Amino acid sequence: MTIQPNSVEARDIAYQMPAAADMRRHEETGSVVMERGDGIYVWDNTGKRYIEGLAGLWSVAVGFGEKRLAEVARAQMERLPYYHSFSYKTHGPSVDLAEKLIQLAPVAMSKVHFTSSGSEANDLMVKMVWYRANALGQPLKKKIIGRIKGYHGVTIAAGSITGLPRNHESFDLPLDRMVHTSCPSYVHFGQPGESEADFTARMLQDLEDLIAREGPETIAAFWGEPAMGAGGVLLPPEGYWQGVQEILRRHDILLVADEVICGFGRTGHMFACTTYGIAPDVIVLSKQLSSSYLPLSAIVMNDRVYQPIADESHRLGVFGHGFTASGHPVATAVGLENLKIIEERDLVGHVQRISPHFMDRLARLATHPLAASWRGVGLMGAVELTPWETPFTAAQTVAARMEQEGVIIRGIGEAICFCPPLIITDAQIDEMFDIATRAFDAVLAERG
Repeated sequence: MTIQPNSVEARDIAYQMPAAADMRRHEETGSVVMERGDGIYVWDNTGKRYIEGLAGLWSVAVGFGEKRLAEVARAQMERLPYYHSFSYKTHGPSVDLAEKLIQLAPVAMSKVHFTSSGSEANDLMVKMVWYRANALGQPLKKKIIGRIKGYHGVTIAAGSITGLPRNHESFDLPLDRMVHTSCPSYVHFGQPGESEADFTARMLQDLEDLIAREGPETIAAFWGEPAMGAGGVLLPPEGYWQGVQEILRRHDILLVADEVICGFGRTGHMFACTTYGIAPDVIVLSKQLSSSYLPLSAIVMNDRVYQPIADESHRLGVFGHGFTASGHPVATAVGLENLKIIEERDLVGHVQRISPHFMDRLARLATHPLAASWRGVGLMGAVELTPWETPFTAAQTVAARMEQEGVIIRGIGEAICFCPPLIITDAQIDEMFDIATRAFDAVLAERG
């Protein structure tokens, strides 16, 4: 593509630093400029239409162009465009959404605190874990366990819990209070001849061994996505979460469930904690909370977490934390309306009904000569490719060809990952996978 002087593409290169990109490559190629969206589709500024096969960034539950969310945002903007939550101030939209989240939570919860992104929410939760430990007179109980290939964001603490090297390299991460246990992906880390049950037992033993090495008296919390998203749609083996929870209870370690990707219907239940039988102390939410129409995230905590923090704030006279935009009235109003749409249109039930067809098309795509296997839950899934001579080039090549053909997804590791808006239909699933198959065929033909 020739980039014209003074075009959006040229000005993007001139003035904007991109996210998750090779900046030198960006200087040469520029970016695709998206102009509008409707349903599961987005259009760039040349008029080309794409199926958004990753729901933006795992996040646009109700699809693009939902007028109800725009109307609610406008009405709230006109009524009270901004107010903060500092120093005993609040407003109706944040209270309404907090109440709704407590009602929806899969286990008994006590309080909600709002931030603006999943990274911020996870970062703040780390601070609160440390604050709570001090409140309880446990000054040594500060370490956090994350998992290899887990993803919890890119701020300093959240990025440290994340278990992906690219989010650590040259950033001087992870922090020394963060440790990582094994990744429970049987397809990637199962040993030759090892059954899934034996793999689960080994993962749990790895966790036990880590806790023993570090000392349970030094470990405050365990962070985990019920199903890993940005690591490549990695699903827990049978019995894994039950075993993890038993270990954490025995060692008095908090469980933080990161549902930033999994929450609000993605796995076929309102929360993936229900899908996998998880009873966490804290749930971290974002993305589909507002369908990413506005930046919004939430920390939902039980009384076990809240009460010591409240006591410490009373002892000190203040909880010395707050963001300017926490619980922003427009964002929380949109979040509440987004949840109303999910409930009124029974999008959770829709995922349950449509998931078998989605899985069937994943399985059929995995029979392609380029593919090795597939996996999925609800309306998120991946097709693992057979690696090429240079690692990780297969998925990137296929993903680029799919975008050329009109489907945007992500290539992660050796996998092609799908996570479309929850509103997708059977016919649109077929359209998406037909295009994917065409892209697979084109790449195979080019490779000879």
